[in-house]
Amino acid sequence: MSISPEHEALLRLLHADAPAAGLRRLLDTHGDAQAALVAGPRDWASHGLDAATCRAIRAAATPALARSLLWLETADHHLLGWGDPAYPLLLRRIATPPAMLFVAGNPALLWQPAVAIVGSRAATAGGCANAAQFARGLAAAGLCIDSGLAAGIDAAAHAATLEAGGATVAVLGTGPDVAYPARHQALLARIAASGAVVSEHPPGTAPLRTHFPSRNRILAGLSLGTVVIEAALQSGALITARLAADCGREVFALPGSIHNPMARGCHRLLREGANLVETPAEVAEALTPLAQDLARALRGVLEADAAQTSASPVDGAATAATFPSPDYHRLWQAIGHDPTGMDTLTQRTGLTVAELSSMLLWLELEGKVAASHGRYSRIGG
Repeated sequence: MSISPEHEALLRLLHADAPAAGLRRLLDTHGDAQAALVAGPRDWASHGLDAATCRAIRAAATPALARSLLWLETADHHLLGWGDPAYPLLLRRIATPPAMLFVAGNPALLWQPAVAIVGSRAATAGGCANAAQFARGLAAAGLCIDSGLAAGIDAAAHAATLEAGGATVAVLGTGPDVAYPARHQALLARIAASGAVVSEHPPGTAPLRTHFPSRNRILAGLSLGTVVIEAALQSGALITARLAADCGREVFALPGSIHNPMARGCHRLLREGANLVETPAEVAEALTPLAQDLARALRGVLEADAAQTSASPVDGAATAATFPSPDYHRLWQAIGHDPTGMDTLTQRTGLTVAELSSMLLWLELEGKVAASHGRYSRIGG
């Protein structure tokens, strides 16, 4: 897969270790990464980039940049920049969104209503069973299950979702190709094949302690709500829950035995006002209005981005006049009644993955297309 000049420019900016806030300002000012690169050091400095970062932007290619370019050439590997229409809307609303995201798998999942399931790495057998039960129940309710690929609760939630045929997203504190713990490499591959793996860090980035609290803000930001299954008082899951509350998302916690140290973090959350839940149905019911609000917001964004609008024909047939633009009709013609993958759709339409992700979501919201495991098929028509 050839790499666009825009993606190469984004990677040059990222590998200069520029702060995310400075990169977002730079991209907002210039509209795209190529124009930002052309602007030069004086302009970069005016957006808060220091001298070392400016020198790094101008430097020749590095091994790390070459590794990212090579990773991006692989099918189903994507880079979503701040200005990309496929950049997830919910993540834009947090206080410190990343300037770009590496995604292995289906980037459209980042726009679907999701719930984060988090908890202790040293979870009890009962805690892992609860995580699996909630993951299966919430996936059956149509929610994407987000978690962090960690040992314990995270792994149980991902694995149960995959076994149930649901959608799951792993948000990493490493590069998108690095499993942590290493024994989860097979689980990481399964998630990338049927869900999505997300990281703000370039491929090859090793696990660093400082990366995981910042990873948690992405996990909380992508999700309508966060469910804490088990957590000690010093658990990173409590950080995710606090970040979720800070960005106005729902926080749920399961009560546990007063004798279980892995329940004390949940009890603290409950004292601080988290929603006490005992079944997946309670979480799904609480999130339904938020999911409907998200669908309405996404519909508005997608319709505003459409090149033109026109009324549907009286008989409801899926003709060109049914769609917001000719590109939508071309995509509709490329989708059959048999499930079709993203790579096939890019080949049939000539559209980019970013363009397809937004358009497919619009078709889903209109009830014209069904999505399953990263593949799309017509509903009727």
